[in-house]
Amino acid sequence: MPRKARFFVSDGVYHILSRGHNRRKVFYDNRDFLKFTKILQLEKSKRGWQIYNYGFMGNHVHMVIMSPQGIDLSNGMKNLNQTYAQYFRKRYGGIGYIWQNRFKSFIIQNGIYLLRCGRYVELNPVNAGIVRNPEGYKWSSYRFYAFGEDDPLLTFNPEYLALADNFEDRQSAYMKFVSEGQGEKRTLDRYFKSGAWGDEDFVKEMKAKGLKSVSWKIGRPKKCADK
Repeated sequence: MPRKARFFVSDGVYHILSRGHNRRKVFYDNRDFLKFTKILQLEKSKRGWQIYNYGFMGNHVHMVIMSPQGIDLSNGMKNLNQTYAQYFRKRYGGIGYIWQNRFKSFIIQNGIYLLRCGRYVELNPVNAGIVRNPEGYKWSSYRFYAFGEDDPLLTFNPEYLALADNFEDRQSAYMKFVSEGQGEKRTLDRYFKSGAWGDEDFVKEMKAKGLKSVSWKIGRPKKCADK
């Protein structure tokens, strides 16, 4: 039975999740993370993506991405995951899938929803017990925002730029905002299923454009819907 078509809008911002097959590791060391980053940079340049936040964990990947063309998000993620899988199998051997099904996504409303998505991504290693504070984890976007560290993957989240009039105040406000989220028990599962995170009017608007709840059953996907 075919899977439901993905829903995309031009210049939409999406929370992306790719998980290792059976929750197994897809990154074992820095070489793996660097390879994934290199492939992602190529896709970003090719597709015109703006990556606002990311968190690369041992067995899954979170990203917040703005894609000018929705279909480019689908095609780019497919190419990213397939290219990395080829590298992974060449290095470690084995057969079969390394990713669990296709990637998951939901569209995000601007404003506090976009900031909270970024915070969730950057607190993932803290909530997983890998580090005590987000600055202690190398493979996330946190230090770009909190300390101004260079990161060629990233474009400033527009909501971050709206936090204050200068970099020092923005960094301080952002660190406070992320700190306030530590210990939060929020789960994003329902947004991946509903396909959107925002206020009632935003969700209604997306549904009017064709958004439907997502079922992650195995099957052949239909052609992507790009509104």
